[in-house]
Amino acid sequence: MKILLTFTGFHDPYAVGLVGEEEQPGPILSLVGARSFDRVVLFSTPGAEKNTLATNEALQSLHRNLDVEVRDLALADPTDYIAILRGLRAHLFDIYESTPQAQFFIAVASGTPQMHACWVLLAASGEIPAHLLHIRPPRFVSKDHPLVSEVDLTSPDFPLVRANVCSVEVPDPTSPDVETTIQQLGIVGDHPVIRRALEIGATLAPSTVPILILGETGTGKELFARFVHRLSDRPPDRFVPLNCAAIPKDLVESILFGHKRGAFTGATSDQIGKFDQANGGTLFLDELAELPLSTQAKLLRVLQDGLVEPIGDKKPHKVDVRIIAATNQDVHKAIKRGQFREDLYYRLNVGEIQLPALRERRSDIPKIALQVLDRVNATLRRPKRLSPGALTRLQNHSWPGNVRDLGNAIERSVRLTRQEVLDADDLIIGETISSADALISLPEPYEGFSLEGYLTSARKQLILRALEAARGNQSEAARLLGITPQAVHKFLRTGEDGLKKN
Repeated sequence: MKILLTFTGFHDPYAVGLVGEEEQPGPILSLVGARSFDRVVLFSTPGAEKNTLATNEALQSLHRNLDVEVRDLALADPTDYIAILRGLRAHLFDIYESTPQAQFFIAVASGTPQMHACWVLLAASGEIPAHLLHIRPPRFVSKDHPLVSEVDLTSPDFPLVRANVCSVEVPDPTSPDVETTIQQLGIVGDHPVIRRALEIGATLAPSTVPILILGETGTGKELFARFVHRLSDRPPDRFVPLNCAAIPKDLVESILFGHKRGAFTGATSDQIGKFDQANGGTLFLDELAELPLSTQAKLLRVLQDGLVEPIGDKKPHKVDVRIIAATNQDVHKAIKRGQFREDLYYRLNVGEIQLPALRERRSDIPKIALQVLDRVNATLRRPKRLSPGALTRLQNHSWPGNVRDLGNAIERSVRLTRQEVLDADDLIIGETISSADALISLPEPYEGFSLEGYLTSARKQLILRALEAARGNQSEAARLLGITPQAVHKFLRTGEDGLKKN
């Protein structure tokens, strides 16, 4: 017999999703849907009684052969470790004694963090021989089903962690897992183009060949470099990023290769260069095409023989550094202009990864938007949601700044808009300036076009953009718009109560 033990939480049995008013299964329903159990014991605490009752009814309705039992824990404080432990021990002894041959599982996705910690203590001490289970919502994984993580604290090989989707185990839990690494880094995307880029990165990761990542600004080049590094056999913390475009040209070689004391005016002590800092690991050179040609020549030598010579030191020394470079420029045009060494390009592009622009993988935009929204919501007292219309507008935009541009737009919109559910015209999206005449960008009238609706949306957008420019100062925003502060205040107050939609 398989028995699941779990507290109920405020996201059980169903939780409001990030899109409109949709509901999605909470942790307990998702877990029972992904794994098979014979019995579920729900621990109910003051304040969560309604959630427990609703979860019990949902489980019995969806899984008619499942035995569901509710047990009450009269906790005055759901964060009191001692009270939680005492309450659980009183129940667990009875449960374990009545079914000693059962296989126990503990869910640690519902309840308070203190409850989760008590579960871990009880399982690790052997008071209740159980495996810990944690489930992530589907939007945080790249598959169509929730990802269940199982931890066996009683194993002699502790900690043994197994990740599975619908009970399919990862063959080697000790090696870096591609999907797990993708989740840890927050890389979102199911489009074939981005999956192909991830596949190339994962294939090249175990080798020592240099890699060149090409892509527009904001496509996530550094994130991909970290992805490759994580999947390599190099120390996880030995990743050294460097933005070549931000280095003063007279300090480039010193920062890259280091210098000895007295090598030049102002060199009052030895300085270790980035190559030595990354020795044994990975050096990520972002915006590589910005390096002077003389420095590119020295970089080529390091790639060829692994020797670094600090300024002022006549004796070069060996380093073991994996180079991952990136640029947003068209390398072939830069070579023709004489701004990028052709031999360096061919030395670097042994492994080449082309990252797509966001407009080339529009199907990923809603997933990325919801991930950003979830991150921003973690910092807000009142979480926000996006309407289907808002997601449609996001998906139809060209995003010249790519993923970074999308993330900034969502964050500024969420922080400046009072509504709990953001509609399409609540989104503050920076448009590319293509003409000095603002009237050129007006829409063409069409069948069903609403002038009043358009003017309402335009007014809302202008006020939100003025508030953004004024850093939330209502009086300054009113001055920029040429209206009274009272008008801005009225807009915000009305927006909080819900603007009328056309």
